[in-house]
Amino acid sequence: MSSGDLILAAVLLMTPPGVPENTPPADQWPGVRDAIHKLAIEWEILDPREQRYILARPEDYSSDLNLLRRRYQELADAPHVAESFRFPDRNAVNELVRFNRAFRKHLDQRHELEMDRSETLRTVMRETDRLYQVWDAVRDARCEFYYVTVRRQALKKLRDLVGTDAYAAGNLPPNVPMWRFNELK
Repeated sequence: MSSGDLILAAVLLMTPPGVPENTPPADQWPGVRDAIHKLAIEWEILDPREQRYILARPEDYSSDLNLLRRRYQELADAPHVAESFRFPDRNAVNELVRFNRAFRKHLDQRHELEMDRSETLRTVMRETDRLYQVWDAVRDARCEFYYVTVRRQALKKLRDLVGTDAYAAGNLPPNVPMWRFNELK
């Protein structure tokens, strides 16, 4: 793969999806494919495990290139996977999520019995569900068997859920609305 192949690969990946491209000639195909793979992996829009089937055949060039172009655009402002290591590991997060779901189930059961507190309980259930979304995103970001693109999407979702400043500082909310515990006695 030449530096010309890398430049071409960069231009191809940054071009908007849907712009037609001719499949490279057979003698240039390996260099172009390898250059696109290399940059797409570096830019975290392709997981190394996907090389087996993304751009595996010249006849899939156009559709696979458009896939990578869409990812490039969708993930342009997404954090890189390395940022996921700032958060608790997946096993710890699994425990937090499990507790969240158990707490939510407990709230459901109380809601059926305590009609006089139904509005408060519904509010706490909504807060619990929102916290679940946060911790589910952390879990997905920390799941190393997920493709890099899925993990980056999870980080982007996490940043959107907690806010840019909290995300940058690594400040995550609790897994359940602890501020409501006194109300629920």
